[in-house]
Amino acid sequence: MAKFHIKKGDNVTVIAGNSKGETGRVIRMIPKQNRAVVEGVNMVSKHQKPSASNPQGGIVKMEAPIHISNLMLIDPKENVPTRVGRRVEDGKIVRYAKKSGEVIK
Repeated sequence: MAKFHIKKGDNVTVIAGNSKGETGRVIRMIPKQNRAVVEGVNMVSKHQKPSASNPQGGIVKMEAPIHISNLMLIDPKENVPTRVGRRVEDGKIVRYAKKSGEVIK
């Protein structure tokens, strides 16, 4: 299993692609494809057939997965994009923001 610099629930910013500069929260990770779905980022129009959950059908706007290499974690302390490091604290490996040194929850 690959280790990623971002997790579900992290606040990230897009650093490359059509959605460059946008920020959002990671809704879900797709590890097999190295992609993540970010809230309100990389929106696409999807045609949907009528179903029980969507009786009307039609064209629905939704988030498309974006490659994690195009995402950067937002530093919880300084609120700016930062690289992520790992270190051992109390026998546990924790992620920390390289800019501020703040441990990422």
